Amino acid sequence: MDRFLQRMKSLLQDEFDEFLKYYNGENFRGLRVNTLKCSADKLKKLLPFKLEPTPFCPDGYYIPADVSSLGNHPLHHAGAFYIQEPSATSAVEMLGVKQGELILDLCAAPGGKSTQIASKLGGTGLLWSNEIVKSRANILLSNIERMGISNAVVSNCHPELLCEKLAGVFDRVLVDAPCSGEGMFRKNNEAQNEWSVEHVKSCAERQLNILNSAKHALKAGGVMVYSTCTFSYEENEGVITQFLNENPDFTLEDPGVSFGRPTLESARRIFPMDGGEGHFAARLRKSGTLYPSNDSYQSNEKLPDSVWDFYDTLFENRPFGENLTVKDNKIIILSKNYSNRFNGLPILRAGVVLGEIIKNRIEPHHSVFAASDPALCRSTVDFPSDSAEIKAFLHGEEIAVPANIKGYTAVCVSGIPVGFGKASGGRLKNKYPKGLRTLK
Repeated sequence: MDRFLQRMKSLLQDEFDEFLKYYNGENFRGLRVNTLKCSADKLKKLLPFKLEPTPFCPDGYYIPADVSSLGNHPLHHAGAFYIQEPSATSAVEMLGVKQGELILDLCAAPGGKSTQIASKLGGTGLLWSNEIVKSRANILLSNIERMGISNAVVSNCHPELLCEKLAGVFDRVLVDAPCSGEGMFRKNNEAQNEWSVEHVKSCAERQLNILNSAKHALKAGGVMVYSTCTFSYEENEGVITQFLNENPDFTLEDPGVSFGRPTLESARRIFPMDGGEGHFAARLRKSGTLYPSNDSYQSNEKLPDSVWDFYDTLFENRPFGENLTVKDNKIIILSKNYSNRFNGLPILRAGVVLGEIIKNRIEPHHSVFAASDPALCRSTVDFPSDSAEIKAFLHGEEIAVPANIKGYTAVCVSGIPVGFGKASGGRLKNKYPKGLRTLK
């Protein structure tokens, strides 16, 4: 660590002592409200502690240091918020997401930035979230599902292949590149142990390669944001400077934010004394004129009436649309912005799963209820977040419900859907996925 601190002193000069004061202090902890499911005002009333706003994102808040086990809170299970280091929300703010756009998050796991993009899209457009490591891609998928995102594609693909196949598709691309993680050293001992100057240089080379792949997926006139959670010049200003030298059709663009501090004129750096653990982000614009996407998908697959009847028994007005397809006995509802050109890529999930065909019946899938609007569910039950019923449900237990509640039923926490069960005779059989259940 002595070599790392020497480099930081050279980088920060007169501010090095201030850096050390914060670096040796308490870690920053935060959450981001998932506006797809909950408003900030509502969450503030429901959580038993005070939230203080961060400077990086309008939906981001600091968590008090004494709060523990927040990941087990029922509202976390329901996707009302995402636990996220405060400065990690900065890159998506710089991306400038607009509703209706097609956006690629190229290095997306575990999903903090992807779910932030989805909140800004508000159910419109398309989010493509990719992760090259399969185990991490599954974690990404779980978070996309928990946060109730219905317009996402989750893939497990090498960036070079993905961007070659999807050339010119996206309005905006986020490259939150794998890095040496210097900004997370206080939280991650493993990153500290792996650090070396040689590792920093190796990361910079890989990051430049990823950027040079990502550029192909971007439309003419589109925006690409490159971000890291490291302090090193080589991985930040060095990568951006080399990329711009090699790609004259890209320019560095002012992201219009005030947090952190400027570098390279309009890129941004965040140090602990700026209120976050450490981040760098730069916004790049590709030359040309940006045109709206024309691709849309309409399934021509002929499905039996029983599938549509099943859909209608669960929800009013078919809220996820009618682009239904069947794959591996799963009935999938695809976004209208899904394109046939996506077929053949290693996709883990596109849209939401309505249900699974098991022998001669259809069993609903957790993802469709997690993404649902309770007002459009045919049957719902709602419990306070501190209720015994919700505690039992999240543990996988059968719970009591009113006798008039029958059939497949959305289970809500303070009005926010968390899962479903099957009600009969005043009891609700638990359908909460075993892998998500809490321990007593």
